[in-house]
Amino acid sequence: MRWLTIAMLTIPGVALSANPACVSGPRVGQRPGPYSFVMSTGDQRGKSQCYICETENRPAVIVFARSLTEPLGKLAAGLDKALAANKAKELRGWTTILHEDHSKIDAAVVAWAKKHAIRTLPVGVFEDVEGPPSYRLHNDADITVLLFVKQKVVVNHAFRAGELTDAKIKAILEELPKITGK
Repeated sequence: MRWLTIAMLTIPGVALSANPACVSGPRVGQRPGPYSFVMSTGDQRGKSQCYICETENRPAVIVFARSLTEPLGKLAAGLDKALAANKAKELRGWTTILHEDHSKIDAAVVAWAKKHAIRTLPVGVFEDVEGPPSYRLHNDADITVLLFVKQKVVVNHAFRAGELTDAKIKAILEELPKITGK
C-alpha cells in the first residue's frame, strides 16, 4: 500500500492536489442574502447600508475580504472602472471588509481606498470576521468574489491569502459580461 501512495505522489496527473480550490459563499444558482455593513467611503460614510436590498434584479459584484492587500486593491480598482463603464447596464458592486470592529479599521480602509483610487465602488466593514451568517464564507477564504444577476449567483471565486494574482483579477473582470450581457 505504501508504494501506491508514493506512486500517486510522484506520477504527474495522478497526485491529488495538496491544496484544493477554496469554496466560499453562496454557490452558483443560489440567492445572495441581505446583510448590512458600515460604509467607510462615499456619501453614506458611517452609515449602515444593505446594497443587496437595493440591487433587486440588477447585475452586481460583491467582494468579501479579510485583509487589505495590494491584489485586493487591484481588483477593487478594476471593479471601480467597470462600474463606470457599465453604468448604462446598471452594474452594481461593493467591497465588504470583514473585521470585528469598524472603528478600529476604518482609517486603514479609507487610506487603502485612496491609495488604489477607488472612487465609485463603495467600501465598508461588516463587523464579524466570519461574514454574514447566511453566506457561509469559508474561514480559509481571504477574498470571496460573487457575481450575480436576477438575485442568483452566476460566478463564485474564493482565494486564500496570496492566491489572488493579476491573471485571476483579469479573469474575474472578463467574466462581468456573464451578468451585464455582451
